[in-house]
Amino acid sequence: MNWQEFTALLVLATAMSFSPGPNTTLSTALAANHGLRRALPFVFSVPVGWGVLLSLCALGLGTLVLAVPLLSSAIKLVGVTYLLWLAAKIARANQLGQADATANVGFWQGAALQFVNIKAWMLALAIVSGWIAGRSDPGLRFAVVLPVMLAYALASNLAYAAAGSLLRNWLSGPEGTGVRLRWFNRFMALVLAATAVWMLFL
Repeated sequence: MNWQEFTALLVLATAMSFSPGPNTTLSTALAANHGLRRALPFVFSVPVGWGVLLSLCALGLGTLVLAVPLLSSAIKLVGVTYLLWLAAKIARANQLGQADATANVGFWQGAALQFVNIKAWMLALAIVSGWIAGRSDPGLRFAVVLPVMLAYALASNLAYAAAGSLLRNWLSGPEGTGVRLRWFNRFMALVLAATAVWMLFL
């Protein structure tokens, strides 16, 4: 892989990883509601789940999904339904920590979420088709691409979670009324729901 290809990979990774999506929205909301430490299992689950997805796409799963429209539609429907369910749970959380009980997304749930996250599929398919498939050295390229993408997935979700955690005290509001938190959770739920609707048209 030459430096031009590697630079293009970094540009794509930055744009896709740090732009708002299901993972970054959940990282922010979870950390804001119950602290950075409790959000870390989800933060770490994203690169693990996405790394497995990328690996499977490199082995041919992506081609299968593209070849079977019913399978692609099923993935999309499950993903949209789950995100809307999470959005509803987050929107109802009115106190710090309440979202943890109603919309708990732990390590395994976060890893599984990557398989119904259309944004994750789009990125995995774009990387496999643009940097790995049909090349003379696919194994070597995959060995370069995978750690880079895992690092970006971890860094982006950790950054969003840290931002959510920094907002935690402010969100509790004056005398712990939770008014700010309610509006924050509703906004995060709206972003998540909008992402789900956007996924329907991909």
